[in-house]
Amino acid sequence: MKSLGFILSYLATSQARRSARILGWMLALLTVIVAVYSALFHEIMEHEGQRYSWITAIYWTLVTMSTLGFGDITFESDLGRTFSVVVLLSGSVFILVLLPFTFIQFVFLPWMESTQRARAPRRVDDDVRDHVILTSTGPIEAALRTRLDRAGIAHVTLVADLDEALKHHDEGLTVMVGELDDPATYDAAGVDRASLVATTQADTTNTNVAFTVRERSESIRIVATANAEASIDILELAGCDEVLRLGEMLGTALARRVLAPDGRTQVVGRFDELLIAEAAAPDALVGKPLLGSGIRDHTGITVGGVWDRGELLIARPSTVLTETSILVLAGSAEQLARYDARFASDDQADRSQDPPVVIIGGGRVGRAVARHLRNLGIPNRIVEKQTERIRDGGDYVEGDAADIAVLKRAGIDDAPSVVITTHDDDVNVYLTNYCRRLRADAQIIARSRLDRNVSTLHRAGADFVLSYASTGANAIWNMLSADNTLQLAEGLDVFRVPVPRKLAGKPLTQARIREETGCTVVASVSDGTFEPNPDPSVALPDGGELVLVGDSESEHRFLSRYRTSPR
Repeated sequence: MKSLGFILSYLATSQARRSARILGWMLALLTVIVAVYSALFHEIMEHEGQRYSWITAIYWTLVTMSTLGFGDITFESDLGRTFSVVVLLSGSVFILVLLPFTFIQFVFLPWMESTQRARAPRRVDDDVRDHVILTSTGPIEAALRTRLDRAGIAHVTLVADLDEALKHHDEGLTVMVGELDDPATYDAAGVDRASLVATTQADTTNTNVAFTVRERSESIRIVATANAEASIDILELAGCDEVLRLGEMLGTALARRVLAPDGRTQVVGRFDELLIAEAAAPDALVGKPLLGSGIRDHTGITVGGVWDRGELLIARPSTVLTETSILVLAGSAEQLARYDARFASDDQADRSQDPPVVIIGGGRVGRAVARHLRNLGIPNRIVEKQTERIRDGGDYVEGDAADIAVLKRAGIDDAPSVVITTHDDDVNVYLTNYCRRLRADAQIIARSRLDRNVSTLHRAGADFVLSYASTGANAIWNMLSADNTLQLAEGLDVFRVPVPRKLAGKPLTQARIREETGCTVVASVSDGTFEPNPDPSVALPDGGELVLVGDSESEHRFLSRYRTSPR
């Protein structure tokens, strides 16, 4: 009965109506053919001296076309036998088309449709709670799902198209079929017991989603992306708790990677009272291991890692600094100031006279990089080949960055840094490789749209790569984790965890966290007191928290080893 219901509902669809029209034309053609053959039957039979009724003519035509051939009525002349062969062959061909078409369109396809519909999830189980509802299967959601799976948080992705939903369902993705603007979809998705709705569609679609979700739940947190600045107010009025302008966020993050030529620290993130900064290795420390650098002894700062041509090295005492090393530093504002006083160059010249940073790409991300660098007093120049994108009163060079003459006009020969921001990963890989060959000594910072191209960009010569997908996923994740995760660069995070029971009461010197997991403890929290770079000889507090820095593999090793998760 359930399959019959699906078949009846299928017959009411536009596809079924189109098939019915085709079937009607085929039946009309069959009627014409039968009438013509019956008339010819009469003529040939009369030519042979035989007489039959019209009913008999129709009977003979249908019997012959259907290949039954009872043989009770036959022609005696060659003309009649030839006509019989024509009727037989044409009837066979027609029936071979008509019967399968009718069966497939009105029996098989409805049955397959009913089977597929029954297989596609249409609601979230009632026992699923505190889950995340997503409205897209794009790269941001893919990166976010990885984080959610790692933390053991349930999630469901809404997909309107049945075929697409089944495709993702067969790939192992937790999906639910439903229209994004239908309140019933969110009821079926358990919005009243979910923890977050994240939507990254177009601004207009995101507004519709937020408005619809807010109608069903007043308490659910809603986070949406916005391409246009004007959309922020509209999305907030529609019910969004957080609106992310990912282009602006990514541009700002890329600009923060531009290092000062005097070796001073550049703050790239803040974690409560803890500042995360990067600085080029001081000339005085090049060729020396971290153990003998005196950084911790003289400043109190912890070196969380060392970047070298895009590769993050665990900051071990034996790690030797090179001319291309970039230190990842964690400490308070006072400690960073002590580092600058001791290790940075005394040259305090106005940076406005420095060669400009070259920014390739004048889209939203490229313009955001330029604005942030101007705010820092760092000169920059954008290379853009689309005239309509040349705006905002910035310093532009119009032309294709693949043209060496254009890059030379932009100042590639003297630029301390090159920031590559186009939306196409293949273009970014091409330009990264090209710029690295032109300038082996320049800092190259690249944007990646998809996570899988991050390693390719590093191999092409990028010193830093920030992924649009991971930036968006990290921002949405922070809505769940109360800002307890900070992405420093692609694959490098600062995260907060409870002190594991295995480590409670042990000093850091005995815990061997760095040696066994690759993560570095950069702060501890006890009784609400945040202590950057805690004394390694002090016991870790039971019930307290640790703040660690590490790449994705190190973070996973720590969480797996101590069976805990980021807060």
